[in-house]
Formats: sequence, structure tokens, C-alpha cells
Amino acid sequence: MLGVCCLAVFMAGLDTTIVNVALPSIQHALHASVSGLQWTIDAYTLVIACLLMLSGSLADRFGRRRVFQIGLATFSLGSLACSLAPSLGFLIAFRGLQAIGGSMLNPVAMSIIASTFTDKAERAKAIGMWGSVAGLSLAGGPVLGGLLVGAIGWRSIFWINIPVGLIAIALTQRFVPESRAERPRPLDPPGQLLVIVLLGCLTAGIIEGPRNGWGSTPIVVLFAVVALVAIVLVVVESRRREPMIDMRYFRSVPFSGAALIGVFALATLGGFLFLNTLYLQDVRGYSALKAGLLTIPMAAMLGVLSTVSGRLVARRGPRLSLVASGGLITVGAILLIALGAHTAVWYLVVAYLVYGAGAGLVSAPITNTALSGMPRDQAGVAGAIASTFRQAGAAIGVAVTGATLAGSSVGFVHASHAAWAVVAGCGVMVVLLGLVSTGRWALATAERNGPRLATPMSIASQGAR
Repeated sequence: MLGVCCLAVFMAGLDTTIVNVALPSIQHALHASVSGLQWTIDAYTLVIACLLMLSGSLADRFGRRRVFQIGLATFSLGSLACSLAPSLGFLIAFRGLQAIGGSMLNPVAMSIIASTFTDKAERAKAIGMWGSVAGLSLAGGPVLGGLLVGAIGWRSIFWINIPVGLIAIALTQRFVPESRAERPRPLDPPGQLLVIVLLGCLTAGIIEGPRNGWGSTPIVVLFAVVALVAIVLVVVESRRREPMIDMRYFRSVPFSGAALIGVFALATLGGFLFLNTLYLQDVRGYSALKAGLLTIPMAAMLGVLSTVSGRLVARRGPRLSLVASGGLITVGAILLIALGAHTAVWYLVVAYLVYGAGAGLVSAPITNTALSGMPRDQAGVAGAIASTFRQAGAAIGVAVTGATLAGSSVGFVHASHAAWAVVAGCGVMVVLLGLVSTGRWALATAERNGPRLATPMSIASQGAR
């Protein structure tokens, strides 16, 4: 059962990063602009960010195994459609279909693991293995993508999902027991719609800003909608009896800090993969295979440190890992600011190692910080909200770094310096937020917030009146 869950999570995580190495090939084959490439990546991460919590609620209500299998089937169908896409528009749409299925894999797999492994120690081991596989999938995407694109072509990165998905469906039917929540959370259509509009308009505004002009009417309207919807979302979710996003979570400084750290940290990963792929293939002239192989040092450090980070957090708490992560990300990005068309390969490898170490250290302390002081029965919901912020961060990272490139009139190398500076700035924010969210004052807010969250929203509202 655990193997099936890990297989599905590996497949979904892989597609978050594997497409990056194929971007130059897709650009040439489908005549895509920089914004088109951004949408190819963000159509996937953005849809997952929007639907993570909905998929978890559907699984609790209608059956986790059933929704898991639907997710696998939808993901496999979307992969097949992507491999046959005749144009960029179709590819972007099919990436969205893929993501609908992908949104049903990670949160539902976690629910299956939590409901199956009832012993606390065994559950911790299972979740640790699941987390390690998730980290390895992100790290392995560029390498496997380089091998496939170099040997067969860009469409092959989607073919690989089809047999794996079909095997996972059969194994799920055979080994994964059906389960439901005793009291599933009610669906929240208004909250879901507002989240979709908020993230969609924000990403669209950032990606299309350079092409339309930041002061143009469409872009101004998009950002105005973002501001308005953010306010409406807070008001609506604060008044619902059982909201999709319980705004009381954000009274905990560690939780709010972890959510923001997730945005900044994953923005650096999204930005790194997007910029680095275009640099290695379009500027250096490397093949997809060579670009993927050159990324192995970063991938290896990310994978190894993802595992080490969990042990470090267990022994020393999240602060050290968060500060070290942000510091290494910052240093790695600063090293990459100096990139030129003929920068020595050894210099690239050093920068990749430093950045990969920082990216690998951040996942475990984010989860630990987000769950600090949370009632045990609300850990799943809190974790899902934190995951949504991480996915949104990855989408924003691609949007912002791509917009920095598209908005520049100089060549890629000089334009990328500003984009790498943005990545470095995000690393600095990880350090600062890590310090703030793990201090005594912050932890005290989490402890005070725990009893509030143990009270149902409806009762809390009546008490406030």
C-alpha cells in the first residue's frame, strides 16, 4: 500500500519539474514565446494549488481509494493528451487536465497513509518515506527529462506516465483499502471559486504584464481583482461555519510564517528550474541530455538534504534548518547572478550544489512549523493549506522570473541577472521568516491558538456574538 502511494506521488511530483528541461524543445517545436513557456509550467502547478484542498475533501467524503484511482486515471489521460498536443494552446490546456488528476494524488495519498498506519511510530516512518520520495521526485525530474528528451524527444516525458499510471491503478485496486472520514468536511464552493480566481488572476497578471504593459488596462484590472478577491475571501471564509480555509489558522505566527516560507522557498525552485534550463540550452547550446546531467549535483543535494532535514528538525527543531536553507539558497542565487555565456562548468556545479542543499533543507521544517501547536485532528487540513501555498509559490516563481526576462530589452544573460537577484531575495525572506516564526513569541501564539481551533467554527462564532 505504501509503495503504491509513493509511486503515485513520485509520478505527480516528477511532472512538477520534468517539463522544465523540455522547454527549449517545446519552444522550437510549437513556436512558443517566453510567456507561453511560463503557462506550460504554471498551468500544472497553478491548477494543483487551486484544487488540493477540494480533492482532499472529496476523498474524505466519497472514498479515498476511489478518488485516488480517479486521480491516477485523469493524470494518465492528461499525460496522453499532452504527448499528442498539436499546438501550445492544447498543451497548456492538457497540462491543466493533468493537474486535475495530480491534485488528487498527494493529499489523498497522505490521507490513505494516515488512515492505514494507526500506530504512531509506524505512521511517522511511512510519512517520512513518503516525504523522501516526494523530494526525490522533484530532484529527479530534470535528470530523467534530459535523458528522455535527448533520446526520444519532448513528447516522451509524458508517455512515461501512462504505463506507470495504469499499473498504479491496478495496484491500488488490489492493495489499498477503501476508507472515508467519519465526519467529512463539507464542500465550500464559494471559497473554492475565490481561491481559483485569486491565484489565476495573480499569475496571469504577472506573466502577461511585460507583454501588455504593467500600466495597461487588462493588467491593472487583473491586479485590482486580486486585491478585491483577497478581501472577499477573508470575509467569506471567516463567516462560514466550516470553511475550506479556516482563517483562525493564521492567528498562529508559526503557521502564517510557514505558509509564506513555502511561497518564497518554492518560488526559488520554480524560478531556478525555469531560468537554468533556458540558460543551459539556449545560451550554452547544450542538449537536453547534457543539461539534465549537469543538473544532477543540484538534484542529488536536494534529494539527500530532504532526508537529512527531517532528522535535523527532529533533533534541533525547525529554526536551524530554515535559516540554513534560506542562507544557502541566497548564496547559490548570488553565485548565479554572475553567470555569463562562457562561465566555467566547475563554477556552475558549485552554485548548483549550494542551491540544491538549501532547497533540500526547507521542506521538513516548513511542515513542522506549520503544524506547531495545531490540534491533532486538524493537522491534515493545516498541512493541505501549507501545501497549497507551496504550489502557489512554485507557480509565482516561474511567473516572476519569466516576467523579469520578458520585460527586459537586453539579452538573456544580462536579463537573467535581475531574475537571479529575485531568487536571492526570496532566499533572504526565508531566513527572516524562519527567525520570526520559530521564536518564543511566535510559538506562544501557536499555543494560544490551539484551544481556539479545537472549538468548531460555528460555536466560536456564537461565542463572539
